[in-house]
Amino acid sequence: MMSELPEVRASDAEREQYAEILRRGLAEGRLVMEEFDERLTAVYEARTRAELEPLIRDLPERVDPPAAAAPAGASVPAPATGWAARIGHRASTRGAFAVLGGFVRRGAWTMPRRFRALAFMGGGNIDLREANFEEREVTIRAIAVMGGVSVTVPPEIEVEVRGFGLMGGFDQNASRAGAPGAPRVVITGFAFWGGVGIVRKKIKAGDDERPEQGS
Repeated sequence: MMSELPEVRASDAEREQYAEILRRGLAEGRLVMEEFDERLTAVYEARTRAELEPLIRDLPERVDPPAAAAPAGASVPAPATGWAARIGHRASTRGAFAVLGGFVRRGAWTMPRRFRALAFMGGGNIDLREANFEEREVTIRAIAVMGGVSVTVPPEIEVEVRGFGLMGGFDQNASRAGAPGAPRVVITGFAFWGGVGIVRKKIKAGDDERPEQGS
């Protein structure tokens, strides 16, 4: 009897979707750490989609199957372009933590509706210049304690800053309207003996290009 899922090779993006479901299962208490470690290892070692599915079968969240090809002769909508093509993607991560270390989110990743960032005696870099977005409006909750969090956005994105600093710095001058159709990023949280900064910089700008600050 053939499996319900064809022996199609799994992509890195698909493995990451399953890994994120496992992480949420651990955070919600549905998995113990030993189960989580075993399944996460199996996710990253899986070669096919059929090997991935059993790893989340007893968890409430599912992974949507790939869209089927349109029948011959059927009209196919034109693909979205510009910012519209970068909004509405599945989130690749929900947060990042730097404790006596650092983290980086950069390149072709997907910014979730809500992202939590913590830097404790460490530093974090959240770069949205090439990112996709789960929704048009997203929120970053950044907490910097004796550390720093830097958020880099392209000039077209609207930014609203709601965080504050206590014996630290939170870039209150970075709020600015964006281009029509571009995502809106709300940045909240606080900095204590640390800092949260926002930098505007063009996509794929060269190292010699001077970034546009939030002021």
